[in-house]
Amino acid sequence: MELRELGGTGLRVSAVGFGASPLGHVFGDVPRDAARAAVRRALDLGVNFFDTSPYYGGTISESVLGDCLRHAAVPRNQVVVATKCGRYKDEGFDFSAARVTRSIDESLARLGLDYVDILHAHDIEFTHLDQIVNETIPALQKIKESGKARFIGITGLPLSIYPYVLDRVPPGSVDVILSYCHFGINDTSLVDLLPYLKSKGVGVITASPLAMGLLTDNGPPDWHPAPEQLKLLPLDQHLHTYAHDDMNARNQE
Repeated sequence: MELRELGGTGLRVSAVGFGASPLGHVFGDVPRDAARAAVRRALDLGVNFFDTSPYYGGTISESVLGDCLRHAAVPRNQVVVATKCGRYKDEGFDFSAARVTRSIDESLARLGLDYVDILHAHDIEFTHLDQIVNETIPALQKIKESGKARFIGITGLPLSIYPYVLDRVPPGSVDVILSYCHFGINDTSLVDLLPYLKSKGVGVITASPLAMGLLTDNGPPDWHPAPEQLKLLPLDQHLHTYAHDDMNARNQE
């Protein structure tokens, strides 16, 4: 498995990471033995990056991932573990300094770890971005200084959130961003933002190349934000549409 430098963090992460939301039964039930087997197989294939959140399954994903890593008996310095704060299944969104500070302690207890490698503010578009700039990121920096998180980041769906925040915080305040659904066969818009992110010294993690189930035979879950008519299209229709649009774009070049 190829390892890549993640921005300026010094972390060397596998080109393919393990998104642990399914361990929280987000896409269907995953028995514990299957979860352990999946994590073990990922490690055997060279995957060293694991991403979770207290939101996934209402904290279940974190607890199960922690169990799986302990069961695999993998040395702590051989895995990169990322979790998030600010979004919770029962509480909704809370990016206050007090809540994110309490959140990391809860996450570490569920994961059974002394620290995480990356702590993200989760889906920041659901609050006032000025709160992220003025309250959340300073709180995350204090968590980083405490040693409970080695690096800090932000996540969200709209690409516009990243310049808004990064242009308003001191350089180096944010180590990484996690963008999802914008770097796949149906959407490559993240590419246009990469030069800007590189200029800010920010590492980039791209998630959900299958568009949260949209580009799978099973189709997306009910909560998927795509328009209903798009969610009803079969996979082969999505692929045909993409191929047609790509051909037209190439013909116009």
